[in-house]
Amino acid sequence: MADSAMTATFLAVIGGASLLAVTARRLRPSDRLPSLEGWALADRSLGPVWTWLLLGGTIFTAYTFTAVPGLAYGNGAPAFFAVPYTVIVCPLAFVLLTRLWAVARRHGYITAADFVRGRYGSPPLALVVALTGILATMPYLALQLLGIRAVLTAGGLYPRGAAGDLVMVALFAGLAVATYRHGLRAPAVISALKAVAVFVSLGVVCWLVLDRFGGPGPVFDGAALRLGGTDTAHSPLILSPAQQPAYATLALGSALALLMYPHVLTASFAADGTRTVRKVTVALPAWTGLLALFGFLGIAALAAGVRAPEGGAEAAVPMLVDRLMPGPLAGLVFGAITVGALVPAAVMSIAAATSFVRNVYVEYVHPTATPKRQVRIAKAVSLTAKVGAVAFVFGLRDQDAVNLQLLGGVWILQIFPAVAVGLFTGRLHPRALLAGWATGMMAGTFMVVREGFSSIVPFGPADQPLQIYAGLAALLLNLAVAVLGTAVLERLGVPRGADATDLPSCLTVRRRPETGANTP
Repeated sequence: MADSAMTATFLAVIGGASLLAVTARRLRPSDRLPSLEGWALADRSLGPVWTWLLLGGTIFTAYTFTAVPGLAYGNGAPAFFAVPYTVIVCPLAFVLLTRLWAVARRHGYITAADFVRGRYGSPPLALVVALTGILATMPYLALQLLGIRAVLTAGGLYPRGAAGDLVMVALFAGLAVATYRHGLRAPAVISALKAVAVFVSLGVVCWLVLDRFGGPGPVFDGAALRLGGTDTAHSPLILSPAQQPAYATLALGSALALLMYPHVLTASFAADGTRTVRKVTVALPAWTGLLALFGFLGIAALAAGVRAPEGGAEAAVPMLVDRLMPGPLAGLVFGAITVGALVPAAVMSIAAATSFVRNVYVEYVHPTATPKRQVRIAKAVSLTAKVGAVAFVFGLRDQDAVNLQLLGGVWILQIFPAVAVGLFTGRLHPRALLAGWATGMMAGTFMVVREGFSSIVPFGPADQPLQIYAGLAALLLNLAVAVLGTAVLERLGVPRGADATDLPSCLTVRRRPETGANTP
């Protein structure tokens, strides 16, 4: 059970987040009429610092900060695929998000499906992009609650039974009210507290770990012995040749998928310009360093002899914190991780609501809805998404949410051809993209379910199969169908919708006279 000092510090951090959420109204211009762009994207007005805080706080979730070290605690080296994957994200984001922001700003697009609708002139393709984003986001939102519960349980801050459920509801109630009233501005201001609390508390925990063990070497050696090796070089802390294809494809596929999630695009679209997006993507590796340190703490939990409950490896680092740190500092860490869940949860609910309103409600239900009505519907859907996530966590097993999130990563990757490839070429036929999407969705789902909800699947000879990421395999199949389908449809003369964007229809290279540099 948590002591009073830990509880007081934890409540102080949560209370600070609530107070900051209230100040979000100061970021809103009072002379503007309600609009979905204003509520969901903060009027595209966030500068480099706020965008870096919001985007980093959205990408690096509380569940990430518990699941990655939990995976390191249980499996060793494979857990660190998250570090190269978040490094790969940065140059991809530099190129893709900058180009997508520019197109979205010129044409008033708020979602990825808006862009697809304009690029291909295909409402059905835009609809499946929007629905795929919503479908992949909902289990991700539920996982934020699981991350909070794992942390609070390990710290003794989560009472058993109905009392614990009330704690969870109370934590999300404040977030729900702030998001309902102020939209994206609420998680934007909370992200500042998240960054300060997480960076400071993690620095303190790592210093205590290194001081106790005498450096990183003894930590890895101790963890190697716990995992059954004789030393670090002969243990699961080092990737074996057989693990390397799975590691590489999982890192690449996860990086491609991350940039397709609606909440990541929503945080990016809130920037005030392409220069801001570029600056932010260059500075994102600071958050990656943070993730690497959390993974290191999973190794430290092994070395310290922490015994996480069976099937609950994500509790290893909170249990390590509870063991090493005095009550007030432990409460600070638990509060920081909890706030770390509130930021992405808010952005996810906003992104899902915006996709529903723009690409389902306005497109198919009420095309003449006023901006004020769109905001009202988005607020209601955002609130419903949070309530649904809470009900999901209370009503189903934790593993169900994890399984759905694994599928969500495979699913969201299947919109990559329509969105990312569409930024550089419009040659792919929208009907071929629909066929590719359907093929990728079915193939990816089949592969994951067949392997018992494992995202790593075998390919090749039965005696020496190659282990690769199912989402990437499904994406390659998706692209193949889209390319072949385009060739067939063009040969048959099947018409396509009009391109409403100002992007070139195919990838071109032009030379800038003043610099001589080649740019797409």
